Amino acid sequence: MSTSRDALAPLAALPGVEAAVASMRETVDRVYGHRVMRRRSTEVTAEAVLRGARASAALSGADWALEEVRRRTDFGSDEQARTVGAALRVTAEAGQLLPVWRHSPLRVLARLHLVAASGAASEDAVGRPRQAGEPVDEPGIDLPLPDAAEVSARLEGLADVVVADSSAPALVTASVVHGELLALRPFGSYNALIARAAERIVLVGSGLDPKSICPAEVGHAEQGAREYRRALDGYAAGTAEGMAAWIGHCGRAVELGARESTAVCEALQRGAA
Repeated sequence: MSTSRDALAPLAALPGVEAAVASMRETVDRVYGHRVMRRRSTEVTAEAVLRGARASAALSGADWALEEVRRRTDFGSDEQARTVGAALRVTAEAGQLLPVWRHSPLRVLARLHLVAASGAASEDAVGRPRQAGEPVDEPGIDLPLPDAAEVSARLEGLADVVVADSSAPALVTASVVHGELLALRPFGSYNALIARAAERIVLVGSGLDPKSICPAEVGHAEQGAREYRRALDGYAAGTAEGMAAWIGHCGRAVELGARESTAVCEALQRGAA
């Protein structure tokens, strides 16, 4: 990845990206304008965080019903439970790390892995990028796995791009952060949960979704795991067409997340939630 001052700006000019950004912005603005948001935004945020975590876990192979996630307290009994628990912890932690992300994104990623994998991996492998020869357990992501040296270099490049504060729309930055982390899988486990949480951090921190009520994770899950992998293949290919398709996929995910929260607002307004 280029580390020039504004490496992401050319991506904003790819065919279809401007339209994807505009469509997403319109949908996000609509949910923020809902009358429920004026007095009950905290409840909408809490529900969006929960639904986002559930959806992220589903994409990683633990597709539990929302009510099951809501009622459970034990998340260590089996692999699926551990995945759901990790998704809940990572999504909640992401909201606390916005100030750190702006100047030290690699610290945030390490912290998210620590939160996700603590108790499920050996202590010396938690909270740090994988080293040469270490395996990666990442269900559902079958891209070629870069070696540790390439991971280190590309993570540094990604951090430089984030800190440089591109003029590109937040959707572009969020999509690249998400896609790059999935392509690299820098940790031994839970990379996809971390990648989706990092996407959320960018969208919230940019001011696009300051109250964190547009869970892109919900939209990624709604579009389906097969479509998610297909779009990710486009990112990994690095072609203009593939990159534009991945950004468009991520924009659609935010829109679907915003519509989910619109439904929550409607339920709250009716007194049904």
